[in-house]
Amino acid sequence: MPKVFVSGCFDLLHSGHIRFFQEAASYGDVYVSVGSDKTVWELKQRKTFYPQEERLFMVRALKAVHEAFIGSGSGYLDFLPELDLVQLDIFFVNQDGDSPEKRALCAERGIQYIVSQRLPQEGLDARSTTALRQTLNK
Repeated sequence: MPKVFVSGCFDLLHSGHIRFFQEAASYGDVYVSVGSDKTVWELKQRKTFYPQEERLFMVRALKAVHEAFIGSGSGYLDFLPELDLVQLDIFFVNQDGDSPEKRALCAERGIQYIVSQRLPQEGLDARSTTALRQTLNK
């Protein structure tokens, strides 16, 4: 099976994340780099709702996920050490996660780069962590 790599903080796990993992799994075994609490703070200047170990536990429990780990690097490409260990075939991102840096990284390493269109599961509303955070803060 091809190895499919995804990354993100996956705070406030929701149906949009599940759909994303399912779509990634249609390409092969999914390996997930969960952003550390430190990285989320560096990038978003906020604490996570769930600590990194709890987010890791939840992501690992999903049927669509082959393996998950906490990203050991820092910054926007905090997953770099794990990316090289997994020796992936595909880097899978959603439209929000697409970036020139990730595209260049994959081009350098000969990794296929796929951008998901971020479609919700049929019959469900589209979900995002940003929208959920806004609802919780009301």
